[in-house]
Amino acid sequence: MLSPLHQVAPKTFSNYIEPFFGGGALFFSLNPSRALIADSNPELVNLYTSVRDNVAKVLRFLEPFENDEDLFYQVRALDYTNLEPEHAAARTIFLNRTCFNGLYRVNKSGGFNVPFGRYKNPNIFPKENLIAASAALQNARILLGDYKDILRENAEPNDFIFLDPPYLPVSEYADFKRYTKEQFYEEDQVELAEEVERLHKMGCHVVLTNSNHPLVHDLYDKYEIKVHKTKRNISSKAKTRTGEDVIVVAKPYKKIFLREVPKPTSGQTLLYPSTRYMGSKEKLIPYIQDVLSNFEFDSALDLFSGSGVVGYLMKSLGKKVITNDYMAMSSTFSKAMIENNGRKLSAEKLDQLFERQNNTDCFVEDTFSGLYYTDEENRVIDTVRWNAKQITNPYERSIAMSALIRACLKKRARGIFTYTGLRYDDGRADLKMSMEDQIRNATKLINGAVFSNGQKNRSLNSDAMSIRTKADLVYLDPPYFSPLSDNEYVRRYHFVEGLAKGWSEVDMQWHTKTKKFKSYPTPFSSRSGAYDAFNKLFYKFRDSIILVSYSSNSLPSREEMLSLLAKHKRQVDVIDIDYRYSFANQGNKGSNIKNEVKEYLFIGY
Repeated sequence: MLSPLHQVAPKTFSNYIEPFFGGGALFFSLNPSRALIADSNPELVNLYTSVRDNVAKVLRFLEPFENDEDLFYQVRALDYTNLEPEHAAARTIFLNRTCFNGLYRVNKSGGFNVPFGRYKNPNIFPKENLIAASAALQNARILLGDYKDILRENAEPNDFIFLDPPYLPVSEYADFKRYTKEQFYEEDQVELAEEVERLHKMGCHVVLTNSNHPLVHDLYDKYEIKVHKTKRNISSKAKTRTGEDVIVVAKPYKKIFLREVPKPTSGQTLLYPSTRYMGSKEKLIPYIQDVLSNFEFDSALDLFSGSGVVGYLMKSLGKKVITNDYMAMSSTFSKAMIENNGRKLSAEKLDQLFERQNNTDCFVEDTFSGLYYTDEENRVIDTVRWNAKQITNPYERSIAMSALIRACLKKRARGIFTYTGLRYDDGRADLKMSMEDQIRNATKLINGAVFSNGQKNRSLNSDAMSIRTKADLVYLDPPYFSPLSDNEYVRRYHFVEGLAKGWSEVDMQWHTKTKKFKSYPTPFSSRSGAYDAFNKLFYKFRDSIILVSYSSNSLPSREEMLSLLAKHKRQVDVIDIDYRYSFANQGNKGSNIKNEVKEYLFIGY
């Protein structure tokens, strides 16, 4: 079992504690720099204490022993408590080396009762092994006591606790519990499981071994359980010495640290151009950064990237970032500033964007005249989008298109396209600035946001439900379903989404006043659809850290989300944040929609 135990042992920890020490195989294999080993068997505790403190004297007592049956029973009959500690330790080693199958077992009076082994040439005097064991034990405190007392008095967060208790018997004749005169019964196994839970919540790394018994699976079903084939030395028939043991891994319960008032975001993250995009998490970035600081991860998948601000945050943190969104405009932002690690749009190419070509496509001028912008502004839009299409470098092209999209959002009161005309014009500076100046200003901001984090980042434009990409951490910020409003991004942003797609592969609804196109299908358009989608996504990314943004005025509810996430993750937390949307959801379903809500950050790990 040493190899699989090494695989689950934590790479770093404060102190190694093993309260059912027995043979101590894992301890001697790991050779930890700080350790506490313990056992309820005083004879074993004396053995390890004597080997640690005076191995030379133990060896002197051990050397005269011979592999003789009469001598074996004479030594076995001795009361070790009447011997010098080192003599008692030598007796224990001799009996273990010459008894049947090397088994350690005592009767109800505490007397060693294993018969002679009749081996031809056992290694009674393992001098080099004992000297090496003595050296390893120099870093260990050795205690006698019940495991519960040992752990409650000594265990601290980040300690590695290895538990190798008497196993549950898996056959009629199996008896793994007579290591001491005190028996270890089923109720003791239940108490042990309760102690594992306490240690887990304290923040300890806990690894436990036991037999592959149904009760073990019942007691530890919330943790990782690995089943391994093993060989035992407790059967007289070699063919029956195989079995199955389990390793239970209870990783430390992570207590999410979040400042009451998060530290303001600074540095690279602040260079990301802000937008008035529905559902943008720009104001939540300090909270999200606080949550991310609690976890170690190298790669991140932003599955519904939206404005791209969260993906950009994770890029700023040095992570390999994959962004995805079903909206082409969102993927354009991410390609320009997240996947792009260094390419910028030069001043010369920026100027060329405004040079009208004879073959310029006039789709915007012809289709949207009088709807959203002036004729001159529509002419600039057509000119820039046509020239942007001619740019061969995909990152330069995405910068040009991102600048055009951002300019169109800035030049539109409330930044949406659900109404026509110029009402809601409040005279603010963005509306007064010319379209060309908006595009030039946006290009400057986007160029300023381009940087390399040394990772091969990617921007995808795919269906979140079918994506196969994996990452250490997955961030989910899907469209929020609410019975009081719709979550149709296409209805609000069809014009700029059309710019990103070139109005190709869309179902234009020519009869509508806004000249929108048909919304993309999404499972988040109904309560049952959203519930089922979350369940499928949580299952798909069950091996990743999952971070979800969701709102108190949306469904599934807070409790339903916790329940769904808990089906697939061992530990689930939620953080409530008071939040005000930049603008309220509007629709035809009533005027009682609140834009003051709680934003939830659900974390499953």
